[in-house]
Amino acid sequence: MNRRSYNAIAKDWDAARSTLLPYEHPFLEHLTNRLPPGARLLDLGCGTGRPVAEFLLRQGHAVTGVDQAEDLLALARERLPEGRWLQAEMENFEPDEEYDGAVVWDSLFHIPREHHEAILRNVLRSLRTGSKVILTVGGSEHPPFKDTMFGQVFFYDSHAPATALEILKSLGATVEHAEFINPPTSGRDKGRYGIVASAA
Repeated sequence: MNRRSYNAIAKDWDAARSTLLPYEHPFLEHLTNRLPPGARLLDLGCGTGRPVAEFLLRQGHAVTGVDQAEDLLALARERLPEGRWLQAEMENFEPDEEYDGAVVWDSLFHIPREHHEAILRNVLRSLRTGSKVILTVGGSEHPPFKDTMFGQVFFYDSHAPATALEILKSLGATVEHAEFINPPTSGRDKGRYGIVASAA
């Protein structure tokens, strides 16, 4: 849905999203702390591959990154040729292998919420039993909206955190950790909520 907008800001986004933020490290530790080197990981909505997939690759894991924006993927392929980079819309992506973990980080809320359960079902089905997924959702209940970034318009939509947690549980996942990354404000910030869940 935001393919053209991300393609238009590819270089700006790449420059802005270059390093992990402090709050991201604990979530990635949840994902990787018991994984052997060479574990297969899915990064759904990977963007340029930086910084999340880059971090995972540097740890010796095998990463499959999926994104709809070809200009972002071009940067990922150039910088991180050891990764596997696939162009697909999240709501239409069908995993073709079994993974030891998955990341759906700051990407699900770009998709209309009616697709979220199916996307999460596909991710969980692709995971080995006990494997973890880390994801973010919006931090509040609100209707779909649009906002701008680097002069381009982007679409956002999300279930509230409690609903997202119930969806994961209904799909058989065990929620291991959940917290606000940034709580919603009375202004434009709708908030973000991070979740760690394991597949049945």
